Amino acid sequence: MPSQLRYKRLIHSASVVPPVSPRMAIERKATDMALLRRREFLETAVASASLLGFGTALAQSGPPASEQIRVGVIGTGTRGRQLIDQVPSPGKVVAICDVDLSRAEKTKERRGTSWPVYQDYREMLDKEQMDAVIVATPDHTRVLISIHAMQAGLDVYAEKPLSLYIAEGRTLVKAARHYNKIVQVGSQQRTMEMNGFACRLVRDGGIGTIRAVHGMRYKGPMIYKGLPKEPIPDYLNWELWQAQAPARPYNDKLRHVWDYRAYTGGEVCNWGAHGMDQIQWALGKSLTGPTEVWPTSLGPDAAVAMRYADGVQVHYDLDRGPRGGGVFTGTEAKIEINRNKFVTNPEDFIADPPEPAVAEKWEGKGWIARPHVQNWLDCIKTRELPNADVEIGHRSVSICHLVNITRELNRKLRWDPDREEFVGDAEANELLVRDRRAGYELPKIG
Repeated sequence: MPSQLRYKRLIHSASVVPPVSPRMAIERKATDMALLRRREFLETAVASASLLGFGTALAQSGPPASEQIRVGVIGTGTRGRQLIDQVPSPGKVVAICDVDLSRAEKTKERRGTSWPVYQDYREMLDKEQMDAVIVATPDHTRVLISIHAMQAGLDVYAEKPLSLYIAEGRTLVKAARHYNKIVQVGSQQRTMEMNGFACRLVRDGGIGTIRAVHGMRYKGPMIYKGLPKEPIPDYLNWELWQAQAPARPYNDKLRHVWDYRAYTGGEVCNWGAHGMDQIQWALGKSLTGPTEVWPTSLGPDAAVAMRYADGVQVHYDLDRGPRGGGVFTGTEAKIEINRNKFVTNPEDFIADPPEPAVAEKWEGKGWIARPHVQNWLDCIKTRELPNADVEIGHRSVSICHLVNITRELNRKLRWDPDREEFVGDAEANELLVRDRRAGYELPKIG
């Protein structure tokens, strides 16, 4: 069939994403520049060029290419420990930190190292000789820690979801550009070859004109209704754990269940940060956002629809489906993109799909992220923007925040993705920021 013949020409290598032609690159760059016309020149040029594969580099401020990259890890919970085990050469973990000192000590003991252990990340930033840090803390503390790390001269790998609210995420992007730091967001699907292949297929018109896009109806945050006060363990700095969040009496469940973590947005900002990111990528919207958003059903977990400036609509209304992606229906075919895999309808639509080995290297306990961490370390050397640059991560999690806001207000909202504010809606704009406790304010950048 004609579409298959076309992709025999386009997909010339099973292990890599097809390259962007000079003509397509110029067209995409012009589009992205228009979408980001309010951005400072440096931020616009760097972000656009990175997405297009131009390899634009930031001002050189990392370690020389021949040196080992000394990495600190802030947060040694489940994800932090997984990332410690996945730091490849030339990276080397040299210190760890956790407000739960017992957890950090156990991490050190189980790995048989002599790492210095800290409870306050600010002390680690002040004392240790490091080039970069992995920030795998709870969601609500991530941005401020990442900014402090950049102010200390370090590049950052920040887990997702990236921010607590939209204005906070924009501050982080500004900090990365101001301090010329490499910031990789833990959206590892941006480095997975299967995902890159599938998203480029959709973006380049491979399934024809897009007729429908559907994503998961991710659940929103639960309401905190209070928990009985318990003694604070002597190994835990509860004040620093809460950080900017509202102060609450200690209860162990607050650290381990969604009752507290929901403060950051619930499942919408957890798996949604992956799935919505893939939809943004496949539609070529990585540096922008929708212009309208509205609930299409009732309740705190209502289905939500969005419309982009070009008329494309996305419906987050699936109760079962690809948590790490979306379903795209085009005039020539249908494709479901999920983590590290995709399927098409008709099944044989792609004549020369990637080999299974492309996906196999990503399989394993804890959702392997080694190639994504490797991309970060490589970019620390070259000063090129990483695959999941901070601007991309910010734009993707902003979609998650928009879902929660339209659900809370239960009405259609008009969104200006360039100004990052709602159009003519003061009530909605109040939800773009959150109060921060004294001592945990965001610094002014620039």
